[in-house]
Amino acid sequence: MAESNFRSRNSFSRSYSHSRKRRYSEGTYDNDSDEDNRPLSKYDHFTKKEMAEEIRRVKDGIVHRQLFSSEMCELIEKKIESVVEKANRGEYKQKTVDRAPLRCKYFFGEGYTYGSQLDKKGPGGERLYPKGQVDKIPEWIHKLVVQPLVEAKVIEKNFVNSAVINDYQPGGCIVSHIDPKHIFDRPIVTVSFMSDSALSFGCKFSFKPIRVSNPVVVQPVKRGCVLAISGYAADEITHCIRPQDVTKRRAVIILRRVPDDAPRLGDPDPIRRPLSASVGAKPRKRSSKSNSFLYRDSGSESEDDYKYHGRSNSAKRDSPRTGGMRSSPGSSSSKRIVKAPVRSFCLPNGSYLNAKELNSEEEVAEKEEKPPKKKRKVSEHNSNSEKKSKRREVRFSH
Repeated sequence: MAESNFRSRNSFSRSYSHSRKRRYSEGTYDNDSDEDNRPLSKYDHFTKKEMAEEIRRVKDGIVHRQLFSSEMCELIEKKIESVVEKANRGEYKQKTVDRAPLRCKYFFGEGYTYGSQLDKKGPGGERLYPKGQVDKIPEWIHKLVVQPLVEAKVIEKNFVNSAVINDYQPGGCIVSHIDPKHIFDRPIVTVSFMSDSALSFGCKFSFKPIRVSNPVVVQPVKRGCVLAISGYAADEITHCIRPQDVTKRRAVIILRRVPDDAPRLGDPDPIRRPLSASVGAKPRKRSSKSNSFLYRDSGSESEDDYKYHGRSNSAKRDSPRTGGMRSSPGSSSSKRIVKAPVRSFCLPNGSYLNAKELNSEEEVAEKEEKPPKKKRKVSEHNSNSEKKSKRREVRFSH
């Protein structure tokens, strides 16, 4: 009975997956009505209370204003068209233009690697292009876009040194991401043109075909509106543009600030040394299960200046082994980390005591005053061996 149920479940899953393949073999993305095939994100498992708290955190980091009139939008949109025409004629530097299906990016001021361009996958691997590899920010962006934002106190003066124009075709998208914090300061400011759209937070994408999970927050972005994100909305939750939210051609200008110490391609990786290797650094406190070690302050010679931390299972080691530098008694050198034997405790006079005997000063004194064991005399050893040999002879005679 169990085998028949198992086979029926397997046959059902095969037929269901086959029907899904036939159903979605054509088309670029799913419609809103197709709920069964959406990917699930971690937010789908949130309770109502947790979801309400998540929505509140996201909305607290969003600033949304309708700033540009339709006349200003038309003027700026003509400038965007001129950028596209120059790119098609090949008048920009190579790194300025980044083309993808249904979306084209134009970097000005600063460009950076992302997505499949990363040498090391995952957050933190993004790098700026070397200076001079992308074109400067056009003057019309400073005059027509940045200056009104400064006057409206959305951003501070001289904040923007990076501008990106994203040109979306209908059905275009940008997958869920967080703008790298080691490259861009906050806030992240976007200005929308050409058509209305929406910015979604907390989505999960699946591909071939593209499907998107239910978002936590959907923020409408109309033509001529300004959207600035910071705090939780910029750093702790992803944002994206879904394909179903781009029904007409849309352009967005992203304004950001790149700090002076942001990493660039070709920069050497910083040398990371362990904290214990630095001279004068005190080791952090460890629990009873951590590795044992000793340290002492400079110029100290008393037992109280030594600190000991050990773990019980390491007491199985019998031979005393030391590592690192050991400061001699009475030396006035700087603070040094001294690794002691696991089973022993190093005293200023150079002797070692068992770690279990450090519970009280009385036990340490008893250990020092305890007389050495008497060695067995050679004559006694010989007499005992003779007795054993005689017993063996008696046994063999019988």
